[in-house]
Amino acid sequence: MIINSAGKLTEFFYFWGSVLEIKKVSSAGTLESSDILIKVEKSDKEGIFINLESPVKQQFGDQIKKVIKNSAEIVGVKNALVTAIDKGALDCVIKARSLTAFHRACESNEYKWEKNNER
Repeated sequence: MIINSAGKLTEFFYFWGSVLEIKKVSSAGTLESSDILIKVEKSDKEGIFINLESPVKQQFGDQIKKVIKNSAEIVGVKNALVTAIDKGALDCVIKARSLTAFHRACESNEYKWEKNNER
């Protein structure tokens, strides 16, 4: 267990309040069925901007973007340009690919694993 920045004990780890900068263009995933390709680049603008291509964009586009933004928040990225090419990936796959792409782009190996999918 650790004590987070709010002074509370926790059994899982995050970059509470830390901000990581993107150092290089990076990607994770494939264009295979049931997967997603996530490409992360540095953005001069403030915020996370997502360009999404998906055959299910109308039905699930907002949810896909929400998972990607949540992943950026977990890693501590505040400014990024994300290109996502979805081929029907589930949320858990989107999250795994997004977290990997953000860590690679920030050249970070400070993985903060979650417990019980609480976030």
